[in-house]
Order: sequence, then C-alpha cells, then structure tokens
Amino acid sequence: MDRLEELKQKYRQALDTISREGVRLTHLHVQDNKLFIQGAAPSQEIKNDVWNQIKAADASYSDLTADLSVDTSLPQPAKAQAAAAGAATSSGRTYQVKPGDSLSKIAKEFYGNANEYQKIFEANRDKLSDPNKVQVGQELVIP
Repeated sequence: MDRLEELKQKYRQALDTISREGVRLTHLHVQDNKLFIQGAAPSQEIKNDVWNQIKAADASYSDLTADLSVDTSLPQPAKAQAAAAGAATSSGRTYQVKPGDSLSKIAKEFYGNANEYQKIFEANRDKLSDPNKVQVGQELVIP
C-alpha cells in the first residue's frame, strides 16, 4: 500500500467527517512523509469535529499536517439545513442552487418577478450573508 493510501486509511474517520460535513478540501496529499490536509469548514463546530476525529485516530498526529479554516459562506451540511428549513418555513418548499443561479433568477422562477429575491434572502439569512453570494448546491427555503 502506498503512503497516501496508508495515511488516508489511518485518518479515515476524519476524512469521512470532512466529506459528510461539507468541508471544502483544497489539498489532500503526502508532503514530507505526512498526510497534508488543507481546507475550509462551514462552521467552527464542524472544524472541531474534524479535529476530534484526527485526535481519535492518533492523539499526537505526528504523521499529519492539517490546515483547516472556517468559511461560513460554505453550504451547511444537510442535517443543519433540514433543521433550519423546518424552523423557517411552513410550506416546506426548498430549492437547490444550480450553476448560473442567482436569487433574482430563482425569484423569477417561483414568483414570476425577479425583484422578489429579497423574500428568499430574508428566509435564508441563516445561510446567506449577501444576496449576491449563493453557492451551487445550497438548499434554500422558498417562502
């Protein structure tokens, strides 16, 4: 087994958490005979979960270099989205952002008027900090 596969197997639980929780990986390779992981988590809680899995695999993590930041503009994992959607909408309508979408385009599709984008923005304040920054894959509540 090559070194990358060996280290990926050792830190499998951490890598599974990264995948499941929507951490955006920018690097995953062997550097100086260590597994090098670099990326951004959607929340501090998720970043902490990844670190807990790393420490569970090897408390000293002497064969790993991890550089994880928090980027709250990243989509939240499905379980957090579902909880937020359940609290935020009674109609239960949701929409998954596709490439080329904007809030105006989504508003035009649902309401027939692109200027109604503010309704969608307000209903998704927990996920969106800027109405011009939606990301592909985000699950939005449509009020």
